[in-house]
This record gives sequence, C-alpha cells and structure tokens, in this order.
Amino acid sequence: MIIKPKIRGFICTTAHPEGCEANVNKQISYIKSCNKLKNGPKKILIIGASTGYGLASRINSAFSGDGGDTIGIFLEKNGNNNKTGSAGWYNSFAFHKAAKKSGLYSKNINGDAFSNECKKNTINIIKKDLGKIDLIIYSLASSVRKIPNNNKIIRSVIKPIGKTYNTITINTKKDSIVQTTIEPANKQEIIDTISVMGGQDWELWIDALIDANVLADNVKTISYSYIGTSITWPIYRHGTLGKAKEHLENTAKNINKKLKFNGGNAYIAILKSVVTQASSAIPVMPLYISILFKIMKEKNIHEGCIEQIQRLFQTKLYTQNITKKYDNYYRLDEWELHDNIQNACYKILSKINQDNLYKLTDYLNYKKEFLRLFGFGLPNINYDKFSNHIINFDTINLI
Repeated sequence: MIIKPKIRGFICTTAHPEGCEANVNKQISYIKSCNKLKNGPKKILIIGASTGYGLASRINSAFSGDGGDTIGIFLEKNGNNNKTGSAGWYNSFAFHKAAKKSGLYSKNINGDAFSNECKKNTINIIKKDLGKIDLIIYSLASSVRKIPNNNKIIRSVIKPIGKTYNTITINTKKDSIVQTTIEPANKQEIIDTISVMGGQDWELWIDALIDANVLADNVKTISYSYIGTSITWPIYRHGTLGKAKEHLENTAKNINKKLKFNGGNAYIAILKSVVTQASSAIPVMPLYISILFKIMKEKNIHEGCIEQIQRLFQTKLYTQNITKKYDNYYRLDEWELHDNIQNACYKILSKINQDNLYKLTDYLNYKKEFLRLFGFGLPNINYDKFSNHIINFDTINLI
C-alpha cells in the first residue's frame, strides 16, 4: 500500500509504519544523547503507552538509565487489507523492536485499560516476569470508558461550563483560521467526563496492584495534567477537561496515603502545551500552540513531549534536588507561563488573521509536527513506495 496522510477534522486517519518507527527512533536517540539517569526505575508499568507523553515516558524509562523493563498497555489497531494500522500500533512495534535490540524486556498488552480483565492479566505478567514494579505511569487518553462490572459505556466531552465558548482556531485540514462556537456542558456531561478522564481508574489500578502485592518499596506513580493560561482556560481548565484534571489531582492525594505503607508516593506532573493527538482535538489549542512555539523557539526554551519527560525524570522525579510548587506536584510548565512569554502570546493573538498566520506563528512547523505523530514528513522515508502496513509483533491481545 502507498500511504498518504488523510486528515479528517483534528485527526489523521492514516499512519505510516516506517515514519512512525523513524519518529520513535529519533526520540530514543535523544534520550541516549542526554546525561545518564542515575538511580532510575528498573521495572515500569505504563498505562497508556503508545503515543504522546505515555510513549515518551516508556522510551525514557527504558533508555535513560541502566535499562528499564517495561510493560506497556495501549488500545491500538493493526492494519488490514483496506486500511493502515493506528500510529500507536506502529509506535509500539517500533519501541518493542528497539528494546529487544538493546536486550531490554518489553511486554505489550493491547486492550481496554479500564477493564478488570486488563488489570488481572497485567498483574499476572508482573508476578511471572518482574516480581514487583517500582514505577507506574498513568497516561491514559481516552474519550470513552466502559465501566467494569456493568459494561455501561460513557463518553467524555470537550466543552465549557456555564456559558457558550466562542473562539478562533485552525482547521488543520484546510490550514485556515475558523470561528468556532461550543455550547456549555450539562451536568451529566461533566460527570461523565470526570469518570472517563479523571483519577478513578488510576486509583483502581493502584488498589489492584496493592492487593496483589506487586509494588516495590518506595514505589512511585505519576500521572500528567495541564493548567495552561487564560487563553485556554475557558475550554480547558474551566471546562469539562479541567474538572477531570482536578479530580485526577485530588486522586493523587488519596493514592499517596495508600502508598505510605511501603514508602511510596503518588505525583502529578503539570506539563506544558505540546503537539499530541489529544491536544489537537481541543479547540484553540492548535492556534495557541503555534503561537507559543514561535515565541519559545526564539528564546531557545522550546520542549516537546520527549524533552519534557526527560527533564521530569532527570531533574525532579529521580533526584534529591527536586523543585516542587507544593507537595507531590511537579511543575514543568514554568517556562510557558512566564509573563514575557504569555504577554507575547496575547500580543500575537490580538493581531492574528488568515493573511499573517504563517508570519506571526509557527503553524508551518506545528502542522509538520502534527503529521509526524502519524509517521509523515520524516526525512529519509520514501513515501511514494509500497509499505507493509500490516505489522504483527509480540502483544497480548485483549480485544
């Protein structure tokens, strides 16, 4: 199959296996080029391991120190006769291939992380292969959750709360600025979004791992959140997503209490705006990120997913000289939120229009980075030749 990008709304519906592998290998090379992580994790469970911050966390866990054994959980699709597989499938294959080449343990579970079956199977693997784990990363980005036991399916929404949200954003298919209007969420939509994207499932995972006695002494668990700025607050921090993130952050406090028995800790890392499949779905974010990237690159303080996670592990999570704003919170968004950065963002936003989009923002590179998430636009890849888009590798399939 000759594979080309096909963009629909905020997502690319095709993915290129060789491009995804090149993208993963680029991140691995970056981690290997950094200072070696001392006293890093040895046995790691990553829940939501195939894209974005979860993938970056798995790469960092495996390749930044003496070599970490990783179990990655994801819900992805292989290719078939009619269409390509998902980018997350190809990313996971590329990671697994690189890990095996380096002599690292890599186990992959393709299934619904919300389910009891997935938790049970994962625990059995930990007992059989690893004994106990010392780091759990919860980086699940799903819009749908099937509630265990009753199989009720609930869906999250990206909506404001209390009043209608009007803003401009970028249509990444047409590369044009468009006006968008989003009506506020109702009470049930808020509840459902918290259930899908909040901290309930993270805590269920930790409860299951505690009950199974597979947590090492001084275990760490971490999940990722985002605060952003007043530019994004109406649709993010003050909207349904923000309510879910508040629940996630409060859950960390509950988990922290539960882990006291063995000296463990639960953390939240507040991260910066980056290009991910999740962020591209949030109105205003493509435009805001395009503006932000231009400013941060000019000041030489730009970071993507892999750079953020490397800094998290190297300077905060696995060092004694940790910088926290308050207990169990790590802030990695401090450069983005600096007054001079945000003032510059507001200044550009007030002037933006279709004619000056490319001049005033870094949208051209935003679009390139967006396509790279799906394996397109990588150097030294011949996108005009036939590619094997059906790739099988060692996974435990629970779907």
